[in-house]
Amino acid sequence: MSSENSAPKHVPVMLQRCVDALAPAISAPGAVVVDATLGLGGHSEALLTQFPEVRLVAVDRDPAALKLSGERLARFGDRATLVHAVYDEIPRVLDDLGIPEVQGILFDLGVSSMQLDEAERGFAYAQDAPLDMRMDQTRGLSAAEVLNTYSHGDLARILKVYGEERFAGKIASVILREREKEPFTNSARLVELVRNAIPAATRRTGGNPAKRTFQALRIEVNGELEVLDRAIPGALDSLAVGGRIVVMSYQSLEDRLVKQYFAAGATSTAPRGLPFVPEELQPWLKLHTRGAELATEQEIEENRRAAPVRLRVAERIRETRA
Repeated sequence: MSSENSAPKHVPVMLQRCVDALAPAISAPGAVVVDATLGLGGHSEALLTQFPEVRLVAVDRDPAALKLSGERLARFGDRATLVHAVYDEIPRVLDDLGIPEVQGILFDLGVSSMQLDEAERGFAYAQDAPLDMRMDQTRGLSAAEVLNTYSHGDLARILKVYGEERFAGKIASVILREREKEPFTNSARLVELVRNAIPAATRRTGGNPAKRTFQALRIEVNGELEVLDRAIPGALDSLAVGGRIVVMSYQSLEDRLVKQYFAAGATSTAPRGLPFVPEELQPWLKLHTRGAELATEQEIEENRRAAPVRLRVAERIRETRA
């Protein structure tokens, strides 16, 4: 994708699948769609182009991403409103804009391509870089500060829970021992320490053994699961009847959380055997995916970052607000 001059070339993940999933809800004049994870603006550009009457509200916590996508989307004028915010702030953003409800919401979770491709951000374990990992570099603790200040128990917990790392305790012990010699600053040293802490037999499969540690640090630094846990119910509450939400998750912890919220809304809360189910106990979401959909071979060929994606689509089918 490119805004002819300014944005780097990049193919958005599962672009047409997302557009098609949202289409029934945002085709009518006056529709509003929210891009909860603007990034470089590829999904937003496609939505504004394919639906000439839609209004876009897009948020991102990364000021650098907002600058680049702002240049890319400038040609759409006031049809596109870009806001520096985290996606759990969407209800406040919409309230500030005087928008009571929206017809579409898109979440493309995880790290943006720009953040992965810029070595100095420290997200990628394949290249040496400062251990930052903050999506918004203007606030919060960096990954280096987490490594250098957290207790053994806290480090082991985040590695086990967020990284699903079997050797969390052993890695945490190595980190504490090594930071006494010299504080952590760059990624290459951490990658090597993690590799050496994991048994050789385990290192032979599953790719780079540091990937789970890097995932755990990134989630902790950005509070990703806590933010998502607030963001999904807030987004669902902002959907109009007939509105659709599309979520792309890149790891099982995210997908599990999204699945739980979608399943709860799509399930009747009436006691079993009730002869008549009042409307307020009936499902208020309709699921448009059977479980989580995976990327096709073609979608992975277009963008290899689509390989781990789990995509879910849901539609609000009745009002639940008081």
